[in-house]
Amino acid sequence: MDILSQTIAAVRTGAPASGLFIRHAPWGRAYPVVPGAGFHVVLQGSCWLLRPDAEPLAMGAGDVLFMPRGADHDIADQPDTAITERAMPGEPREIQGPGVRTALVCGAYELGRQRSHPLLDELPEFIHLPARPGRHPALRSAVDLLAGEIAEPRLGTDAAIPALLDTLLLYILRAWFEEHAEAASGWAGALTDPTVAAVLRVIHDDPARAWTVPELAAAAGVSRATLARRFTATVGEPPLSYLTRWRMLTAARLLRESELSLAGVSRKVGYQSEFAFAKAFKREYGLAPGRYRHAEESPAVVAV
Repeated sequence: MDILSQTIAAVRTGAPASGLFIRHAPWGRAYPVVPGAGFHVVLQGSCWLLRPDAEPLAMGAGDVLFMPRGADHDIADQPDTAITERAMPGEPREIQGPGVRTALVCGAYELGRQRSHPLLDELPEFIHLPARPGRHPALRSAVDLLAGEIAEPRLGTDAAIPALLDTLLLYILRAWFEEHAEAASGWAGALTDPTVAAVLRVIHDDPARAWTVPELAAAAGVSRATLARRFTATVGEPPLSYLTRWRMLTAARLLRESELSLAGVSRKVGYQSEFAFAKAFKREYGLAPGRYRHAEESPAVVAV
């Protein structure tokens, strides 16, 4: 898989949640912090994003709003409307009223609760992708398909919605990185820098290998000094530090999703000694691998 797909696979946990919400003005809804990432898609009408210490942001039909760290916020039909609702399980999907109708798809993704990835960590708290003709057609198609399945469930909808939600997440992130492809630093720069991207690919493809800086530099076709400078400037840490990070993220995914023994997981991520692996994993996650596996069997509840 490519770097973005592998990263999302490593940090995604549980099943995504979504729902269609229809409100008639006046309305205001509070969205508390969620243990993952959240999103809204405006299907019909318009609304305003209200955040602490920030100006209200207008959103129209087709706009996508993404919260990589599930930040708390409010959404209302107008900036001065009172907030009278709070997102919670079991609430009404549609509330009638005298004013203009607004329809939104709201959802959330569960992400690893102990450790994230710098690709997601460096994103802004709120990503607004306005609907513009000709911009990000794949994202628009995914939004239309998701909205259709949620609005009119049919045979296969229960299987289609989770797949479309995962596709939507990738398209949102792809759209963001495409819009910032000229960045000289950060992960937008890392993914478009041929040298850095080449090293990321070999690390992601074979985290069990005992990589050295000279070997990584050779894989990218540059000197060690050039690799160290460009990798650290974009990724935010030296190549071997990132290798350890990726090993631990991969190990966490294997502990969550596979039945491999601890010894098997340790070998998959480059540790011949189970003791050495357990020590490194606990340093990163604050839990021994066995305890982490048990803790992840109890998923978080996310209200959308």
